[in-house]
Amino acid sequence: MTAATAAAATPAPAPAPATRTGAEMIWEVLVQEGVEVVFGYPGGAIMPAYDALPRYPVRHVLVRHEQGAAHMADGYARASGRVGVAVATSGPGATNLVTGIATAMLDSVPVVFITGQVSSALLGSDAFQETDVTGVTLPITKHNWLVTRAEDIGPVLREAFAVARSGRPGPVLVDITKDAQQASCAFDPADRALARPARVRPARGTTADALARAVALIDRAERPLILAGHGIVAAGAAAELAAFVARTGVPVAATLLGLGGFPATDPRALGMMGMHGEAWVNRAVQDADLLIALGMRFDDRVTGNLATFAPRARKIHVDLDPSEIGKNVAVDVAIVDDVRAVLATLTPRCRAADRAAWMAAIEASKGDSAVRDIQQLPDTGKLHAAHVLHDLWRLTAGRAVVVTDVGQHQMWEAQYYKHDHPRGLVTSGGLGTMGFALPAAIGARFARPDAEVWVVAGDGGFQMTAAELSTCAQEDLKVNIAIINNGYLGMVRQWQELFHGGRY
Repeated sequence: MTAATAAAATPAPAPAPATRTGAEMIWEVLVQEGVEVVFGYPGGAIMPAYDALPRYPVRHVLVRHEQGAAHMADGYARASGRVGVAVATSGPGATNLVTGIATAMLDSVPVVFITGQVSSALLGSDAFQETDVTGVTLPITKHNWLVTRAEDIGPVLREAFAVARSGRPGPVLVDITKDAQQASCAFDPADRALARPARVRPARGTTADALARAVALIDRAERPLILAGHGIVAAGAAAELAAFVARTGVPVAATLLGLGGFPATDPRALGMMGMHGEAWVNRAVQDADLLIALGMRFDDRVTGNLATFAPRARKIHVDLDPSEIGKNVAVDVAIVDDVRAVLATLTPRCRAADRAAWMAAIEASKGDSAVRDIQQLPDTGKLHAAHVLHDLWRLTAGRAVVVTDVGQHQMWEAQYYKHDHPRGLVTSGGLGTMGFALPAAIGARFARPDAEVWVVAGDGGFQMTAAELSTCAQEDLKVNIAIINNGYLGMVRQWQELFHGGRY
């Protein structure tokens, strides 16, 4: 072999990784993660990131308040099933995100929050606009990180997206010091080895024994009932649930966040249970001999007094998060696994049944209490909220993405708008955040640009984030808004009337 041939056979050395600033790495990772839009508000400690943003194909939506950014990212995630992203600066910018972070945490919504922080040399010195945001948000995030070196930004952000998405989804926060954003280091965008392993506890697989016991209970039950929660929607398990119901004939009651996971117009859909559900649905829960809880956590708004909740029913609980099993209600069969996979496994093993007698008993128990029968509302010449929401359902053919605020209107929407499709209802469940609807609808609009998006809000909650109307105008977004204006904080007033002698 000649020297020339040997030289030609020798592979050329790999090019050295390009140098990037920490700020540039933020956007490079976001582009790699498929992020197309972020919601944020600039400030001093996050300024290097904003300075780098124009070089990347990420749309930035300038909000009017950081809480709006958090709810927009949350609404985007709920309406799309993808990870939402919100950006803020240090100190008050970061603390203004807190309500939105807690909202996402209580409802298991995957959002990545990125905040700037003062330079690392100033940490702990009470510097201008310094707040220990990782300490503040520790109880309301799946995980959070403080990043002080440029070389850690890429791996931490990749880990953050993995944590937000995997297992039971939820919000995470990455706090990045200003000097880490300004510093430069070698960065190879194609090197996936830079990603740190996600700190996610793997779900335990379904055991054959648990499946067999579940099948035996389902086949034996005369009055079984499914309690469908948010996990059905989050797991994309609507089709699997429909197949399970078609085979077993088990009727379905839903939590507030579970609405849309099973078609409301199906005759086996009973609607919402719990404090604000129909009386006859709660009666069916109490009369059941088997409850099949799917992706729900037995929230107090569902169970009421735990000592008297469905005492005669055996209980099967399927949830991805082992900490939810037995937390509030003792169960007979616990299955810690993805609800979609569990349903796909259970359906062919259960015997086919129609359970017509049980459905007839439920139907007979409705009496005059079925609030879904809109014709029973008297025509007094007044505009009832129920009529408004029923007409909204009728005129949108049930296909709109409805984003509600929190209060009486939220419950009326759940009762009178029949959700047949997953991710058609976006609402704050666990935290009950007033002011959620308008910004979350903006996020939903970006997530579903071809959908008809409606805000349903009360006059109280709407005024909390009404400044985000400017964001709608700025971004030229069409978001329809229905304000149920009764001149009160309606649910607060209702409780004052019922429990506090009308002392307003």
